[in-house]
Amino acid sequence: MIQVQKAGLLTTIQDAGRRGYQKYGASPGGAADTFAYRLANIAVGNEAGAAVLEMTLQGDVLLFEEPAVISIAGADMKPEINGKRVPMWRPVYIDKGEVLNFSNAARGIRTYVAIAGGFVGEDFLGSFSTYLSMNAGGHKGRKLERGDVLSVNEPSHLNEEVKDWLSRSSREKGFTYPAWRVPGPGHFRIGTPGELRAFPGRHYELFDVGSKEAFETEKYKAGSKSDRMGVRLDGVTLTLREPQDILSEPVTFGTVQVPSNGEPIILLADRQTTGGYPKIAQIISVDCSKAAQLRPGEAVSFRMITHPEAEELLLTVENRLYRCEQSVKRKIMEG
Repeated sequence: MIQVQKAGLLTTIQDAGRRGYQKYGASPGGAADTFAYRLANIAVGNEAGAAVLEMTLQGDVLLFEEPAVISIAGADMKPEINGKRVPMWRPVYIDKGEVLNFSNAARGIRTYVAIAGGFVGEDFLGSFSTYLSMNAGGHKGRKLERGDVLSVNEPSHLNEEVKDWLSRSSREKGFTYPAWRVPGPGHFRIGTPGELRAFPGRHYELFDVGSKEAFETEKYKAGSKSDRMGVRLDGVTLTLREPQDILSEPVTFGTVQVPSNGEPIILLADRQTTGGYPKIAQIISVDCSKAAQLRPGEAVSFRMITHPEAEELLLTVENRLYRCEQSVKRKIMEG
């Protein structure tokens, strides 16, 4: 078990999210940065969909009441044990009684901590993901607080293998890790920093020429009111050619909708299930994790590509993730 000695700004239990309930008004939720989430689980040999901790901007202080194997991915919150840096993007064996300290994120805003076996959470509609607006799922339906105790699921055979060989390795005081690591998200995104690729949304042609040109050429900044529901963008306001009544219809991760004030919003994991605002664009799946890591005040631009190009990029990325997972499994079994 793990005890929260000091709570971060917003730490919740998240997994791959719930599926099949959006038609009933329940948001899919799940990890906001799906790349970091998946890579964290791959590094410790977890099954796809295992629950992790998602920390936002400022991390927690965690006491390990029993030995564990974890991995840390996403934003760098300078994790330390006994004053020594704990490396990210690889499995790390932690001894019983050690305290893992996180501080503020240096780049990005979301950090993921996976543990061999996955964290135990409260099931809500088939997912352990914390649904904050419903006070459901995760750990008591809320963010973690000081004194919370987290449990871990029974480890798989692969989890036991990585724990066994790491526990016998030479170590720093209190923890040990291998020389190898999984690649960071940059290896998978195949894109330009500060740029989000998208294809035209359902209502793209309803916007006036100036707005479409501004969306594709001007830089926007992530607003301070952004959260897990969406990234609110500050910059050139966008307008329709003429007023339109838009029927509410389904939205998804990465949908860019434009409310009446003309300031675009990128919808994220805890988005509403339907929206009645015009949708100027849809960010491609490969770049949604990049959107989820935007810091308040960080600049971002958009580049339009075609739907077939987006599909090709996704297939390439998924192939790389698969090969990464297979490589990690081989390394674990080889010891």
